[in-house]
Amino acid sequence: MATMKKAAAYVNVTLDEQQKINKFAQNTSRITELKKEIVRKKKQLQNLEDACKDIVHADDDCLMTPYRIGGVFISHSQETQVMLEEAKKNLQEIDSLESHAESSQWVLAGLQVQSYAKFGSNINLDTDEN
Repeated sequence: MATMKKAAAYVNVTLDEQQKINKFAQNTSRITELKKEIVRKKKQLQNLEDACKDIVHADDDCLMTPYRIGGVFISHSQETQVMLEEAKKNLQEIDSLESHAESSQWVLAGLQVQSYAKFGSNINLDTDEN
């Protein structure tokens, strides 16, 4: 988050500059949430892909396949493969989330340059991820 360091000289912050600092904080928060969502969805997608592989390797004699929904396992017939493929399609928005996070990173970089040009070492806009 943006913080002002104590300095010997008083630093005047205009409304426009304060709005830029606020935008920086909002984008930083948004990127953090997007990254958490990306990690969660990638894990779900990997689990679905693993389940699809397990079904392919399962015995043909097995008519019922366990399928996890939330914290509960239910048994499904041959339709489980179709359900897994549909669930994987629903998680394909990962690329969109990554693209959105990257564009937010560019916004942050621009705001950092502008703010450091104005305030120099009197402001700290480093994110925890740097």
